[in-house]
Amino acid sequence: MAYKSKKYVEPTNPVGTVAELFAGVGGFRIGLARAGWKTVFSNQWEPSTKVQHASDVYVARFGDEGHSNEDISIVDDLPQKVDLLVGGFPCQDYSVAKTLNTSKGLKGKKGVLWWEILRLVESRKPRFIFLENVDRLLKSPSTQRGRDFAVMLKTLGDQGYVIEWRVVNAAEYGFPQRRIRVFIVATKSTKALKSREPREVILKSGILARALPVEKTPLIEDSFDIEDSPDVITTKFNKGAGKSPFLNSGYFADGMVTTYKTQAILAKNPVVLGDVLQPDSQIPEEYWIEGKRLKEWEYLKGAKSIERTHKGSGTTYNYAEGKMAFPDLLTNPSRTILTGEGGTSPSRFKHIIKTKKGYRRLTPLELERLNGFPDNWTATDEHGNQMPDVRRAFFMGNALVIGLIEKVGKVIASELLKGA
Repeated sequence: MAYKSKKYVEPTNPVGTVAELFAGVGGFRIGLARAGWKTVFSNQWEPSTKVQHASDVYVARFGDEGHSNEDISIVDDLPQKVDLLVGGFPCQDYSVAKTLNTSKGLKGKKGVLWWEILRLVESRKPRFIFLENVDRLLKSPSTQRGRDFAVMLKTLGDQGYVIEWRVVNAAEYGFPQRRIRVFIVATKSTKALKSREPREVILKSGILARALPVEKTPLIEDSFDIEDSPDVITTKFNKGAGKSPFLNSGYFADGMVTTYKTQAILAKNPVVLGDVLQPDSQIPEEYWIEGKRLKEWEYLKGAKSIERTHKGSGTTYNYAEGKMAFPDLLTNPSRTILTGEGGTSPSRFKHIIKTKKGYRRLTPLELERLNGFPDNWTATDEHGNQMPDVRRAFFMGNALVIGLIEKVGKVIASELLKGA
């Protein structure tokens, strides 16, 4: 199956409007545009760098109308009419919460992004919210497994939403990358929504169940309530337990969690790594691995046990690593793209493939294809300057799989039209 890159097309008759937070280089916007949505506001700010590379690429592709390149904490409000709020927000410790004695509501640790999302939700109450994060969100922090997610469910539920979540592996739905993320979809609550049977929502009728179908028989199921205030959740939730109570699928309404371990219905004709590759004749020389350096790559990818000394106690221990595929198989989906994928230095985690010409790394264009971006989406900034390949790889390590966003966006669009 040969990969075909779709160009970005702005919807001419949009179904609804979107505000995009933590926009990166626009993955949510592309996928939602393919589902008929128009993005009217976007925010992208990278606090660790003076040059705002991702925002520059975003403006180069979409223009600067409605775009904000500033810290989210100083974004005053969203546009008045926003149907859907989206964002792939960074994973942090979200749950440092306390009740304010001087006013209603909660305050979180300064700089923690969940409270900024919640502030903007509270100001506009969009009908739908669609968030994406790493799957470890359901298990954090290590001392109180699931506490952070419990705070998120409770505070968002208190704003009048019912919430679905699902841990999704993009490869299981036919995409060429094994990228595992948790999707969170919140819908403004109504009597009809509150009366739904949770099992039906999770396995069949919910937005995520329709967009990304699962087998109808769950492997494990559980339910429990989250009725404490967020500050109590912060200090007491699941304290001393060894594992998170949140399974890979779930539903939250009126303080009650229903959570299942589900299995995706696998795609029949998946795209694989070999489908996205450029011809060898198009690959720059620096992407090919010299024979004398191949042993370095092979060693880093191999199994090993290394004796190390703990800096604090001085005790010795064995650090072990398992064997990784070398080279990466072209007949399988790729491993997850990481932010350190770029650069020529050997690494355990970078992809290495073998073609008729030899061994090589993946190009920025191939990394874009693994996430479903149009070819050379990140090649230049708003001024036409070439974007460094290392930076382009970093973008893709932070990005999402656009085809999944399109699938979910189409179902949310159908829900919006039903209530119009």
